[in-house]
Amino acid sequence: MAKTDDLILFAQVVEQGSFSKVAELNSLTNSVVSKRIARLEADLGVQLLYRTTRKLTVSEAGKVLYQGAKNVKQAAVEAIDAVYGYGESVTGHVKMSVPTISGDLLLADAVAEFCSMHPGLTVDMSLENLFVDLVEDGYDLVIRTGYLEDSSLIARHILDSQWVICAAPAYIASVGKPMTPEDLVTHNCLQYAYQTTGASEWEFKGDSGNYIVKVAGNFSTDNAAALRKAALGGYGLAYVPRCLVYQDFLKGDLIDVFPKRVGKKLGIYAVYPFTRQPPRKIRLLIEHIRERYLAMRECF
Repeated sequence: MAKTDDLILFAQVVEQGSFSKVAELNSLTNSVVSKRIARLEADLGVQLLYRTTRKLTVSEAGKVLYQGAKNVKQAAVEAIDAVYGYGESVTGHVKMSVPTISGDLLLADAVAEFCSMHPGLTVDMSLENLFVDLVEDGYDLVIRTGYLEDSSLIARHILDSQWVICAAPAYIASVGKPMTPEDLVTHNCLQYAYQTTGASEWEFKGDSGNYIVKVAGNFSTDNAAALRKAALGGYGLAYVPRCLVYQDFLKGDLIDVFPKRVGKKLGIYAVYPFTRQPPRKIRLLIEHIRERYLAMRECF
């Protein structure tokens, strides 16, 4: 069985590209680092690194192992820092950006609570859906949904946000309930303009994978709250994140038209600029936000 500390050491070797750098980071000798990597290779029965006098090359098996090893390393860092954080003051300023739906739903309260827990900390939180330029605009932390393309940023997955199609009982009573996704082409579909896949392309689960139904309607907006109000007013069907309308479902003000059939699900991520070690206040804030999301996971 591979030892956890050897996995962490292996992740460091891949990231640093050098035994000597890792030895220096951990106050070890080169020979100790080499022996521990050799022990890991022996335990797993595969060669992880090809070593020459000039460079280290990661094998295919090593690349696969690194994906898990770096998670072990990150989890260890976060666990230790979380404990340290209880005994240390968290001070300074954090500039962050969050999406409007999550900001209204839980992040404003969660971040304000974090500030009250750490009196020496101030936070400037913007609510916006556009993906800001973290480095150019000076953001320390961004909460975002969707795929992250910029490799110069670090993204920590928090949870996934399921989308739903909903309508008010008055709308269903007036024009009937669509029985299949294909029925939507005859309905008034209220469209959320803030979508990377297109406001009129609604995704569903099928027997052979997800597929798209093209819809149309007389109302479109880039504001989620406005879309929810239009749906509550009985003016059509809306395709939105479940967290936006979860309480409306519980009260019966909106109906989940296609439960478990909607295919769209987006990851929610905490994103910050790439550094070898992000500030403790950022790591603690991310963990606090993550706990608040997970406490409300049934909404998502």
